[in-house]
Amino acid sequence: MDEADAPQPTGAFQPTGVRLRGSGGLSLAADHWTAVRNGDSPASTILLLHGGGQTRHSWKNTGRVLAQRGSDVIALDSRGHGDSDWDPAADYSLQAQNRDGLAVLEQIPTLTGRHDPVTIVGASMGGMAGIGISALAPTGAVDKLVLVDVVPRFEKAGSQRIRDFMAGNVDGFDDLDQAAAAIAEYLPHRRATGPSEGLKRNLRKRDDGRWYWHWDPAFLTPPSDESMIRTDLLERQAQSLTIPIQLIRGRLSDVVSEQAVRDFVKLVPTVDVVELTGAGHTAAGDDNDAFTAAVLDFVNR
Repeated sequence: MDEADAPQPTGAFQPTGVRLRGSGGLSLAADHWTAVRNGDSPASTILLLHGGGQTRHSWKNTGRVLAQRGSDVIALDSRGHGDSDWDPAADYSLQAQNRDGLAVLEQIPTLTGRHDPVTIVGASMGGMAGIGISALAPTGAVDKLVLVDVVPRFEKAGSQRIRDFMAGNVDGFDDLDQAAAAIAEYLPHRRATGPSEGLKRNLRKRDDGRWYWHWDPAFLTPPSDESMIRTDLLERQAQSLTIPIQLIRGRLSDVVSEQAVRDFVKLVPTVDVVELTGAGHTAAGDDNDAFTAAVLDFVNR
């Protein structure tokens, strides 16, 4: 479902697994790539927030490249996803994710040994959380924000297609090949990404012998607040930001339309918009080289 499905380069720069404290005492899993220091790249710290139904492994190639170019990189498993705790109260609201993000920002200096401002890169759900975290963080804590195929006012039909895919497979798969076939049907524009064994990063085999996505099914429960209230809040938060913002859109996306981009530019005129020609909503995995190059350009300006 993401770039982690692709075979990884032999001897690739590997991250260190860490545990971070989230809101309400939840334990959150993360991968930390330590920056490779060289004279050509400015030091920076980057927090990667994945989309709904994904895990920190969505950023495996991007994290490695960013670290090799001089950034400390932390890829977080959102609450209820991957190896992070599931919330006992099934609170997967944006507000809860914002609280988690603010707690993580406080812990990053201990992890990296530096007190640099943090650049947040958020895909879909992670981008919406990134808007709130950036708006609520202390002044100077976040210096840049990258939104990966997400804006506050997105296409509901495209978003529903994602939820339908997730809900349609909540009962698991007979084997990894069946899961790979379901992904190929869901992402017909995506080229084959290698052996289905790579899906073990995003699936877990349970005692019944079936493979299940590595996230809490309660995540699919609709939030208690109305969607328009969330949209209005996100727009106000985005407008309040004075930091540089980049929007990376997949040109094939059915979640962020061209009109949605124009509306967002009216809302935030300073936003830097990049389109990836062969990518859809899962832009970081659809064309990872072009995506990572766009992020690198933005981070290093």
